[in-house]
Formats: sequence, C-alpha cells, structure tokens
Amino acid sequence: MKNTISHRVADFLKNFPPFSFLHQKDIETLSEQISIIYKEKDSVVFTENEETHNCFYVVHKGAVTLRNRKENDILDMCDEGDIFGLRPLIANENYQMEARTYEESILYAVPISVFKPYALENRAVGNFLIESFASNTRNPYSKSHSGKLYGETIGSEALDIDKNLLDIQPVKYSKKLITCFSTTTAKEIAETMTKKNVGAILVIEDKLPIGIITDKDLRNKIVTGEFPITTTANLIMTTPVITYPKKMTVTQAQMAMMKSNISHLCLTKDGTANSKAVGILSKHDVMVELGNNPAVLIKAVKRAKKAKQIKPIRASIMQLLQGYLDQNIPMTLTSKIITELNDVCIKQIIEIALKKMKTPPPVKFAWLALGSQGRSEQLLHTDQDNALVYEDVPEELKEETKNYFLELATHVNKGLFDIGYDYCPAEMMASNPKWCLSHSEWESLVYHWITNPGKNEVLLSFIFFDYSLSYGDRELVNNLSDFIFENIKANPVFYIHLVSGALQSPSPTGFFRQLLVEQDGDHKDFFDIKRRALMPLTDAARVLILSHSVKSISNTPERFEKLAELEPHNSELYLACSYSYKALLKFRTKQGLLHHDSGQFIALETLSKLEKIKLKRTFKTIKELQEIITIRFNASNIL
Repeated sequence: MKNTISHRVADFLKNFPPFSFLHQKDIETLSEQISIIYKEKDSVVFTENEETHNCFYVVHKGAVTLRNRKENDILDMCDEGDIFGLRPLIANENYQMEARTYEESILYAVPISVFKPYALENRAVGNFLIESFASNTRNPYSKSHSGKLYGETIGSEALDIDKNLLDIQPVKYSKKLITCFSTTTAKEIAETMTKKNVGAILVIEDKLPIGIITDKDLRNKIVTGEFPITTTANLIMTTPVITYPKKMTVTQAQMAMMKSNISHLCLTKDGTANSKAVGILSKHDVMVELGNNPAVLIKAVKRAKKAKQIKPIRASIMQLLQGYLDQNIPMTLTSKIITELNDVCIKQIIEIALKKMKTPPPVKFAWLALGSQGRSEQLLHTDQDNALVYEDVPEELKEETKNYFLELATHVNKGLFDIGYDYCPAEMMASNPKWCLSHSEWESLVYHWITNPGKNEVLLSFIFFDYSLSYGDRELVNNLSDFIFENIKANPVFYIHLVSGALQSPSPTGFFRQLLVEQDGDHKDFFDIKRRALMPLTDAARVLILSHSVKSISNTPERFEKLAELEPHNSELYLACSYSYKALLKFRTKQGLLHHDSGQFIALETLSKLEKIKLKRTFKTIKELQEIITIRFNASNIL
C-alpha cells in the first residue's frame, strides 16, 4: 500500500530545485524519510550559534525569515519551495543566523544522512546546494540593499539600450509627396516647405523625379547669397536623384544614406528614376522607425498635424518601453522617459484640438491629467482620466465659456482615443460637464468632497488629488492646490475617511501567504495586481503626503521618498515602499506588454516560482504601511 503522505511530499518537492534534478523514484524514496513540522507564527526553527540539526528544511507553506539576531536585520525571506539550514550539510559548524517563522508555516525536515549521497552523486544537486549556501540574498527592504529585488540595478551595461529593435522591419515613408517643377523659384519652394512643414521637396518632370531640394540646399545656396531668392529649382537642386524601391528595411535605408552621404531618399515604383515617385524618406523618418531615441520621438510628435499621425509614434513609444525593460533600465528612469513622451503626445493632441476651434480660448485654462497619468505612472495604454479648469467669468458669459471648453475637451478626448487611450468607463473626462469647471466651481466641488466625505466623495477625491498639469496655465492649478490643502488642514476628520478608503483594497495574500485570486467575473482565478498590490501603496502614499501638506509631488515612489525625508524614523519602511512600488509597476508593465493588455490581471500559472516570490516579498511593505496609517489616524474605530 502506498504511503499517501510521502507521495504528496514527493509531488511537491519535484517542482523545486535541488529535488527537481533527481529522478522521480529517488524523490519518492527520499520523501518517505522526511518529517513534516508545523510551526506557529514567530516560532524559532533554530537560533544563532545553536548546534546544527541533523536535517535541513524546505518551506512547504508559509514563510521563514533568516536574520542576524544582534542587529535584528532580515537577511533573507524563505518562501514556498525554498531550502534553508544547509550549514550541517556543507560545513561542520554552528548556525550563523536565526531562522524564525514569519507566519504560520509547514516545513519539511530532510535528514542529512539520507540526502547526502544524492548530493555527492548528482553534480547538479551538489552545485545547487553549494551555490545556495555561498550566496547571501539581500534584504529587499533594507535601504543599503535596495534595488536588488526586481532588476533595479544601475550600471553601464544596463544603460546599453538595444539599438536594433526595429532594424529589420520594413521602413515607413511619407506617401504625400511635396513636389515642384524645375521652373519654380527658391522663394516659392521655401514658402511651400514651410507651409507643409517638410525638410525636402521633389522636383519632377512628366511625373518622374529629376532632382531634390532640401532645407540644407536652401541654407547653403540661397541664405548665403550664392544665388538670389528668385533662382529657379533647376539651378539649386541635387541631380540626378538617388532612388530606391519602396520595399526597404530600416537598416537598408540607413546604409543607403550613409553610402551616399544624403539625408533624404526618393522611393519610386520600381526603384529607378524612370518610374513614378511614390514617396520620400528622411533621416528623421528612419530615426523614428528605430524607436530608440526619445528626443527624436518627441520631435516627431510635435511635427504631427493630425491625431492619426501620432498613433504610430505611440506604438514606437511602446517598443521603446519594451526595449528599456528588456535591457533592465532602472524603473525610475524608464517611468520618467515614457511619462515625458506621453505628456508630449497629450500636449500635441490639445494643440491639434485648439486649431479645430473657431476662436482662441476666451480665458486661461489648464488641462489636468488625473489618476495614473497624473502620478506619472501610466506606462501602458489604459483609459483616460482628465479634467479641465478655466478662469472665472462674469455670470452672463458662463454658459458660452463652458460650452467652448466642453467642445474643446470633446476634440481632445476624441484625439486621445484615436491614439490609443480608451474612454474612461466612468466618464471621468474633461468632455463630461462634471469634470469641466471654472476655478470657483472646482473649489466648491472639492470643498463639498472634503466637508461631506461619503464613499463616492472619497473615491472622487482619490482620483482628483493625483493630478498634474498637462497643458495650460500653471497658476490656476497652483491656486487650486493651495485651496485644497488649506481646507484639508481645516477639516482633519477628512483624513479618517481617506484612510478608511485606503484600507479597503483587498489583501494580496491569504492563508499560508497564497496569492488571492478573483473568485468570479470575467477575470475569475486571475490575480489583480492593481487592486491588491499597487492601489494600497498608492492610497497610503497619498494620505500621508497630504497630511504633510506637500502639494508638488504626485508620483507614488517620489511621495514615499519625500516621506522618508520628512519622517526619518520611518525612512526604512518608506524607502522599501518606494522600491516595492517600482518593482510591482515593472512587473505589471511586463505582463501588459507580454499579453497586449493593461497588465492588471495575471494568470498565476504563467509565473515562475521566482516571479511569485518576488511578488510576495513586496507585500510585506503593504501590511506594515497600513498598520502605520491605521494607528496614526486612529482609523481602527471606523473600519
């Protein structure tokens, strides 16, 4: 009759090294000799300087901390499948650290005498044990060792961005040719190039390209005075035109430009000057296609005249993001670059929308990015959250002014949708009259939220308090911020409701630290990294930073770093929270890019053991942070 318990042990161990290196029969034989130990939370497994046991341990359920008892520093956290207590197997000396259960745990005790022959006979097993014993996994929550948990290393090799992300892709070129004739004057050519915002014009005859004139030609030949402004194209054009077929890769285009020392390529139907021109390709276009230069992408966005021209650039921004993650660029730097690129896209959409309006804005206004974009944390294509504030006007102009800005906001929201930002399901957008208000109307609304903090009011304030200026008058925003902080300070009870809201996020883990998944709905059995991990940190950071009346910081990691300065006694925890948030944001971004979605819902079976451990390690900060705000604001009485 089979030993059911030992078979369950074997089924568990076969999934984790070094046991995964053994044959199934050996694992089953070994499992018959393994003892199962139950430990309550905060129980000692062995102490520092204690004589070694006749076994080492595997965590089946729960977690065990390894710490330096003298300094009380956590050196490592052993999770499901981790081994610890290897000293008696490797070295004949007492334990050098204390092992204590972090929570209720079940351990497997593996006898040294039984396991040692496997380690000696199987090189993979032996190598794994030696490496595990020799390594010193750093405490991810320690200030001195921050940056080692989820790829936040900074080094010259980390900043070596892959320059060939798109070089084998077919190049995209402008199909709208700007042309002139050989008799067109330099003045007319310059006016056309300025109006069309292009750097080159093709000279044609019988629809065939006979020459090309670039802005460089105009500078060198006209501006210098070598030729008068009335000179015709045939005297200043570069001829014959170097032509290429339209089916070129980015690399081929680069090589062609380098070979001929030119900045523009003329693309024709068959690749020769004897067929109709179909497009023109500039060095700038090639740089945009490469997608690895933020400055070039910003320039490309600013040159866009329509929203649809920005959409492919947004795709390049996503490819840039993927490249940064693949190259392990620090998340702080990655977030700043992608946020700046997103901001430029929003600004350009607003500029395009303003040109659609019949008249300029009647008064000063400001476009506010809310939520994750307002916190500079919106790396993936998610939905819009925005608002508009404009100057107060006399009573007789209120309706006309409001209608103007609602029309403008409608154009902007449509433009943002066209480039990849979905409409907000809750309609928290500036095209909604509730989110397009004058300065005094915003003050009245915010005052109502603060003095009547119901569930909906707290939710709305959560979103609204994370705003940043995307476009327009900064003074309007600063005045509104001053008003908010003055009224929060005058109504301290508001903090209690903010804290209550901040503590409503569901727990990320359950019994034995198992990741909790959704129980029903479209995402049943998926882990919600936004609600269970990111939001608790975001909400707590907001509450704490508001309590210090710091109005210039909306980014969650930066808020924690500022809190570490303001509260030195809690600096270790706040810095750990900052780091954990960046690690979680990076994890979500990678998942989103991998599955072409927002990255919010994660299928746990697709994660490796290491990825699950890294996730769980960030959750320690959530629990400690929520304990701080509960005690500080005496929130336990209303929970």
